[in-house]
Amino acid sequence: MNATQATRPSAATKPVRWAADAVATMREGARLRLDYSAQSLWRVDRMIEEIRRDGAPYDAVGTVLRGFGAYTGEVVARHTGAEWWETGGEHWLRTPDGRLWDPVEEARRCYAGDGSLRLLCREAMR
Repeated sequence: MNATQATRPSAATKPVRWAADAVATMREGARLRLDYSAQSLWRVDRMIEEIRRDGAPYDAVGTVLRGFGAYTGEVVARHTGAEWWETGGEHWLRTPDGRLWDPVEEARRCYAGDGSLRLLCREAMR
């Protein structure tokens, strides 16, 4: 654990773990390397599109989508200094400029065909 991880708020604990699980699952299962770069979100958006196109029921992919959303949140947090917050079991990000983001919900929207994790990241990093 590095100094940055040691000082992160406790609300980050679950999303950080979900993101790490998504990275490991994609590396082992899909041979897809996710490196916490903004560019890697192109691959995540495409992976969600493939899952959607295959017709997987939401109940079967909900955990994967949560992981992709958390991964996106971690990309934003690592590049902007955003912090995870938790309210009522929901996790969201607050960027240093005070804006709020819900990357887990955005992953769900992507699966529904109406969202983009890459674009959320781009907007959050402005």
